[in-house]
Amino acid sequence: MPSRIVNRSAEFKTLKQLNAAITECERCPRLRGYCAEIARVRRRAHAEFEYWAKPVPSFGDPNARVWVLGLAPAAHGSNRTGRPFTGDGPRSVLYPTLFKTGFASQPESIDRTDGMKLTDLWVSAVGRCAPPQNKPTTEELRNCAPWLDAELRLLSNCRVVVVLGKIAFDAFLSAALRAEIIPTKRGFNFAHAAEYNLPNGQYLLASYHPSLQNTNTGRLTRPMFENIFKRARDLAGQELRDIGTKGPRD
Repeated sequence: MPSRIVNRSAEFKTLKQLNAAITECERCPRLRGYCAEIARVRRRAHAEFEYWAKPVPSFGDPNARVWVLGLAPAAHGSNRTGRPFTGDGPRSVLYPTLFKTGFASQPESIDRTDGMKLTDLWVSAVGRCAPPQNKPTTEELRNCAPWLDAELRLLSNCRVVVVLGKIAFDAFLSAALRAEIIPTKRGFNFAHAAEYNLPNGQYLLASYHPSLQNTNTGRLTRPMFENIFKRARDLAGQELRDIGTKGPRD
């Protein structure tokens, strides 16, 4: 039977408080066991590294106008370092892009003590624990949904949501539906650079995930990814408009 999770999203008053609660989450025994085992065994390259091995909190500017939403921590990336997209393959694409487009203070993301600062941008994921084969189950994503709901409410300055991959796209739409931002998911289709104007004045901007599978095959190139964040910056600077939902831009 699927677990019943009480949605506590309304009780959090700040993003700092929410992050603290995320790191203490024990809702998914499979994921908690997997993260602990990865931290115990470790890779040879990280044998001397003390793994984080807890649910990974979000990172960035609490007043951000741009919110980046990924899938889940990597076993030897965020599960090791404790910060989203840090210490794994996708970080070699994401943070250099954020640096180049003016959101990050430095191009390299090594660990949570490396001095990285984000301006006007918040990074999180729809799953907070590293899953085996990078595939959280439907139930595990459901267990994480209250964190997403709280984040959606607390990011009060957010104007642009950049979703990395279809799972993040679908999860955000579910959160927007629960928050009554949208009346239905119909009409939303995932595609790279698909852009939607939401009824509350926010923008939803989709991108392929910067996974090694996508970047090594050329499905996602650096110019393609940079254009996403250039567009996000442009949209974030515009005045909010109540213009309803539209389909992907050409």
